[in-house]
Amino acid sequence: MDVLSTINWGIILPFLVIQTILIIVAFIDWIKVDKTNGPKWVWLLLIFFVTTFGPILYFIFGRRRDM
Repeated sequence: MDVLSTINWGIILPFLVIQTILIIVAFIDWIKVDKTNGPKWVWLLLIFFVTTFGPILYFIFGRRRDM
């Protein structure tokens, strides 16, 4: 039995789309920002390799808010 044919893509696909959008938006922001909280290269690794939580962590903790 083929594993891919048993997956309910109607449920999984929206999560994959949201994850992809989060990664793209976080990466574009990472490129534009000069300074982050912590090493900038570490945030890049988190954005790409910690799935959905990496971009979320970047937006919550990684972006430096200079006012």
